[in-house]
Amino acid sequence: MAEEPRRDHAPTPAPRRPAPAPRPPARVTLPLLTLITQQSLDEDYVLAAERRVLSGDKAAPSKRRPQVIAVVVITVFGILVTTAAVQTSRNADIDDASHNTLVARIENQRAELSSLQEQAAAVRVENAELEDELARTSAALQSSTSNLRRLQSRTGFVPVVGPGVRLVANDAESAVERLRKDDLFLLINGLWAAGAEAVSLNGRRLSVLTSINNSGGAINVDLTPIRAPYTLQAIGDPRTLQANLVETSTFDQYTALMSQYGFTLEMEDVEEMTLPSAPVKRLVAATEGAANERPNRKDEENSS
Repeated sequence: MAEEPRRDHAPTPAPRRPAPAPRPPARVTLPLLTLITQQSLDEDYVLAAERRVLSGDKAAPSKRRPQVIAVVVITVFGILVTTAAVQTSRNADIDDASHNTLVARIENQRAELSSLQEQAAAVRVENAELEDELARTSAALQSSTSNLRRLQSRTGFVPVVGPGVRLVANDAESAVERLRKDDLFLLINGLWAAGAEAVSLNGRRLSVLTSINNSGGAINVDLTPIRAPYTLQAIGDPRTLQANLVETSTFDQYTALMSQYGFTLEMEDVEEMTLPSAPVKRLVAATEGAANERPNRKDEENSS
């Protein structure tokens, strides 16, 4: 039996290695300063060679001259870099100083603004308190003014205008003056009791300081004699003034005198009348005293 020929297996080819990546050009990997220096030197050298060729100088360039040029260029570049660094440092210091100054100024302005805001708040509170006090004072002033007007009207120190009633008292026997001040006081007191706000007698305003006296057969009002008929004008509510007067006890007494002596009395309502102010009298001996001042018991015993 013939042997089969041996088959040798073909060797397996080794795997191919990947091609190495291309190296970047030298100017990419070189430092910037070295690259600038080389390019400057190369350009200067080429320019110098071209000038020599054009001028017919075939001599080889000097090796020392490029080195000198390189040193000069590097020196100048170093000076420029140093100057730029120093200037940048100075500018940085100036910027830092300006920034710190601005920050300090802002802080001062904030503190001043906060102080002004506190002062404004205090002023607003004080203003509100003053406004409340002003409102209270204005209300008190209005009340006091109203009370003053009312007192002046009642006491006769200002002229008044308004509706009221007019009374004319007279004696039937005009030849003999029989009406006395006490008789007129009955009517005057009756008018006050009936609600009169102002009263005049024969055109003279009656006040707390008015004096009415008898002088012989005449009646004097503040030392000025007046004659019958006696006209009393009283300002008040015309709807009730005359009716209230008739119901007073003093009017009843005057009615009795009318029946006894024949006095007459005419009454009428008036829509509007004007009463003058009473003459101003200055107090000479009277002084203001305490409101509720009472004498001491020892003083009362001594006086008794």
